[in-house]
Amino acid sequence: MSVLVNKDTKVLVQGLGKTGSFHTDKAIAYGTNMVGAVHPSRAGQTESFSGETDHSGVQGRQNTYSVELPIFRSLIEAVDATGANASVVYVPPPFAADAIMEAAEAGMPLIICITEGIPVADMVIAKRYLQDRDVRLVGPNCPGVITPQECKIGIMPGYIHTPGKIGVVSRSGTLTYEAVHQLTLSGLGQTTAIGIGGDPVNGTNFVDCLKLFNDDPDTEGVIMIGEIGGTAEEEAAEWITANMNKPVAGFIAGTSAPPGKRMGHAGAIISGGKGTAAAKIEALEAAGVVIAPTPTDMGTAMLQAMG
Repeated sequence: MSVLVNKDTKVLVQGLGKTGSFHTDKAIAYGTNMVGAVHPSRAGQTESFSGETDHSGVQGRQNTYSVELPIFRSLIEAVDATGANASVVYVPPPFAADAIMEAAEAGMPLIICITEGIPVADMVIAKRYLQDRDVRLVGPNCPGVITPQECKIGIMPGYIHTPGKIGVVSRSGTLTYEAVHQLTLSGLGQTTAIGIGGDPVNGTNFVDCLKLFNDDPDTEGVIMIGEIGGTAEEEAAEWITANMNKPVAGFIAGTSAPPGKRMGHAGAIISGGKGTAAAKIEALEAAGVVIAPTPTDMGTAMLQAMG
């Protein structure tokens, strides 16, 4: 079983420029069911994708693929024509928040925004727009979501993922890949890996993902990867203490980060004396989370948490 995405997920791509086309091709090669694209100036056209199948992806397929992806003027038109139930946003930063709201208006249940650099003021408007709608936004500024050998939506390398029993949730893209690779090498594998992104205003947080994994019968443990800035990890620790019935391991990046200096992500900044790595680690350890001291120890920490 999995959370958010599986082999039946039908995906639309918003923003079929150079980046969108590249990662759409990789998703199709993995076996993801990409059903269309939205690009107003190219409506009515198609884009061709072909090549060799990524054998780390969906099993039981031919060795090559050739797909003609229809391009639509709007999300509503695309959803009506394809029955899509997920969209991935590669739209440039100045227009990405509008793309998110367009997907929400079309009733898209799952929106995954990869775009980095969206103005915070734009995301505040977009998040408020989504509040009263039955949609889930993952991101922005995230690597995406993958259920191994079923569906890959985003920019993650598919070949390091292996079906297994650990749920992965992370604010960091590259540390997601590192954790996934260690879980694969350790034989634990993953049910689903979710990159929630490192921006200060995002759609899905740690608690949202912990709830999903806690309710998933095939997820036996969770690894969560946080970083300095904000209070999301402390809130997750409170939820774990009160509700989590599965083992959790974690890692917090930024233990040596000086206050007032942004480290990588827009949200990774210690301000007003809050958001330090030490405070996050203390809260998570108090909740029973096994904390990895370094990035190379994440797989070991998960094995320890599993007992």
